[in-house]
Amino acid sequence: MCLDYKTELKNFFADRCLFDEPMDKHTTYRTGGRAEVFVLPKTREDWSFVLKMAKTAQVPLRVLGFGSNILVGSRGIGGIVCSTEEMNNVICEGDTVRAEAGAPLDKACELSADAGLAGMEKLSGIPGSIGGAVYMNAGAFGQETFDCLDYFDVIDREGRPATLLKQDLNYSYRHVEGIEKFIILSAAFTLQKGDFKTLVQTRNTVLHKRREKQPLEYPSAGSVFKRPEGDYASRLIDDTGLRGLTVGGAKVSEKHAGFIVNFNHATPEDIKNLMAQVRQKVKEKHGVELELEQILWGEFN
Repeated sequence: MCLDYKTELKNFFADRCLFDEPMDKHTTYRTGGRAEVFVLPKTREDWSFVLKMAKTAQVPLRVLGFGSNILVGSRGIGGIVCSTEEMNNVICEGDTVRAEAGAPLDKACELSADAGLAGMEKLSGIPGSIGGAVYMNAGAFGQETFDCLDYFDVIDREGRPATLLKQDLNYSYRHVEGIEKFIILSAAFTLQKGDFKTLVQTRNTVLHKRREKQPLEYPSAGSVFKRPEGDYASRLIDDTGLRGLTVGGAKVSEKHAGFIVNFNHATPEDIKNLMAQVRQKVKEKHGVELELEQILWGEFN
């Protein structure tokens, strides 16, 4: 293609356009190759421009939140990676929390609890962005993002804006049908009045349980596998005797068998190979095919 899309992006975004950007800086596994082009859009106009460039140059475009559910291969990612980290405003008005896609989910949880609004307090401590949480209907402790979601603003891959209402979508555990066609720009949550002290106490209890039960001292990307019907991935992994299993610098956490941690400069391939071993051994012992919750990006060795 004759279009020099990289120069066009650099001219438009200036210091918000980076080349050969190391992805270990942008993912919670703290490992991964480089992104060919890394862009930080802020506005709908920014998104329209970068989408147009990607389409005209016929290169892939991926959207990144906090990278807390993604493993990037050592050989990196071609095309454009767009990070939402500059889109991070959160406001609480009346019984509504509105947040841009790159805002921390936990910030929305904190603001709502402090305002005496119930419905997000059990999502506290999830290490993802609002956009990522909506995209996968993230949840914890019996609460899901879609429970109190009202609507979210998006732009489609052609650059057309839209507002999607929760009631118009098919969603389930860790899945929202058709959402991959859109880029999430912001979301609004309608909450119920609750008791401030109770909500803050619930939030603090959730944060304490996370610290107590999850291996937060090592880089990881949270739960590796989706919960199989009627069971827990961590129980199956533990029962298969895989707690502490290592491949290179990657290890099945001794603290929580549902996590793989980067305990010693793990390569992406260490982590990917360990995922495969866990799936194989659990299937051999229990006949259950564990489904990855995490997303693999780019080229692996």
